[in-house]
Amino acid sequence: MLRRLVIRDFVIVDRLELEFSPGFGALTGETGAGKSILIDALALALGARADPATIRTGCERAEVAATFAGGAIPAVREWLAANDIADDEELILRRVVDAAGRSRGYINGSPATVQQLRELGECLVDIHGQHAHQSLLRGDAQRQLFDAHAGHLALVADVAAAWRVWRDADAALRAAAADGEAQAREREQLEWQVRELEMLGLGAGEWPELESEHRRLAHAATLAEGAQFGLALLADGDGACDDGLERVAGRIEELAGYDQRLAEVAALLRSAQTELGEAVSQLRRYGDRVDLDPARFGEVERRIEAVLACARKYRVSPEALPAMLEQASARLAELTVAADAEALARRSQQARDAYVSLAGRLSAARGAAASQMGPQVSALMHKLALASGRFEVALLPLAEGLATGLEQVEFRVAGLAADDARPLAKVASGGELSRISLAIQVLTSRSARVPTLIFDEVDVGIGGRVAEIVGRLLAELGRERQVLSVTHLPQVAARADWQWRVSKETHDGAVLSSIEPLDDDARVGEIARMLGGVDVSGIARDHAREMLRSTPLEA
Repeated sequence: MLRRLVIRDFVIVDRLELEFSPGFGALTGETGAGKSILIDALALALGARADPATIRTGCERAEVAATFAGGAIPAVREWLAANDIADDEELILRRVVDAAGRSRGYINGSPATVQQLRELGECLVDIHGQHAHQSLLRGDAQRQLFDAHAGHLALVADVAAAWRVWRDADAALRAAAADGEAQAREREQLEWQVRELEMLGLGAGEWPELESEHRRLAHAATLAEGAQFGLALLADGDGACDDGLERVAGRIEELAGYDQRLAEVAALLRSAQTELGEAVSQLRRYGDRVDLDPARFGEVERRIEAVLACARKYRVSPEALPAMLEQASARLAELTVAADAEALARRSQQARDAYVSLAGRLSAARGAAASQMGPQVSALMHKLALASGRFEVALLPLAEGLATGLEQVEFRVAGLAADDARPLAKVASGGELSRISLAIQVLTSRSARVPTLIFDEVDVGIGGRVAEIVGRLLAELGRERQVLSVTHLPQVAARADWQWRVSKETHDGAVLSSIEPLDDDARVGEIARMLGGVDVSGIARDHAREMLRSTPLEA
């Protein structure tokens, strides 16, 4: 669960350090006080898009750090192991955004990409925004939510991959039929090119070795002469360096007996004598190996000329010839397969069969999940004062199928504006849509594996008894998960296990947002304000106490 959130210089927050508790928590306050800023800051730490406009005015950067107790979640442990990140008792996701729009992310102190933050965040927190009901009007959003709730995402990915393989195979079959003559000409040219490059036989890394050997053989005499010259001066000639160095070192060692300050000089001279001896030894071995081989020199020159001629012909550098052979061979193999129409047709049919098989499995799984989700959402709708409504998940067949499967997923509702089931967008009013969305979100949150659920004003447009039921539903979720709800409804806030109040104040001309944990007395005052407005009456406070004392309603 979420344990701590630290926010610095984010929008109108200068610095906040929040300690979170288990259960159901409510975040309340006046409109515009900054309640949703908390959710936006957390979303930033979880990999949301960084916007320099969120940096507090006059500041250079904004920073958010979220601390989780996530080590017990199998998906989190697997992700951390796969990404080679330490699995500590606490999990810290940190994000920094500067005024230039640059963003840096960290996981347990290690640099992380936005994608990594987002992937890990999906295992830790599920955020339901106040406009979630609007996305439910889109077919793709309905399908994604349904498949995620039913646990089909891995199978959906397999179906999409199989569909792409089939479409690629089908495209190759059609291209072979349309461009057979052009492909035949290209294949003939490549066959000739591959033969020539294979005859040349230039291996990877051979060209630099040829150049090095050519330079060595071309200057063999000069190299041998230079080695002898060095040996004569260092060791073999009259007055060679090694004899002189030996005499100097011995003399300084004698003098060091009179003055220890010369001992270090003597040691340096002995070290130099050792290094000189090693240099002479290596120079002798080199001089013995210098090869004066005119025949080999001629072979190397002819090899270089052949490589250069081939490189000029194909207008590439000599080093690029091995890669060119590899690419030409791969393309030739593709064209050879493409020339076999029967093989292409078989491959296309096999790919289609594989897609249809996987998509059929997905269709069966979707059918079973749809028969369960419909009654479950309907039951929650009834609790939310939509007793006449019935929710259905319709699976509409697609003639050819798509990457998403053999059917289109469509959410439908019956019993509201019409007796027969119709698409959600055509039968639900704004208030009804909010309640249906909340029912779906509560259901999908129950099946989700993430430990922390956040609802950002999803109860907009709801009031009265329905609001009390919403509070009860969120409190029930809070017994299983950590739940945080940003709400304007006193009926919802009264059901919370703990409550924070957001307020906005002016300090030194700057507008700042702050969050205050509420004790029992402060909660009475806040609930009363939510009930009665700015001027809180005694009746409102009595009503607030009653709401906080009352047990959850039975729907």
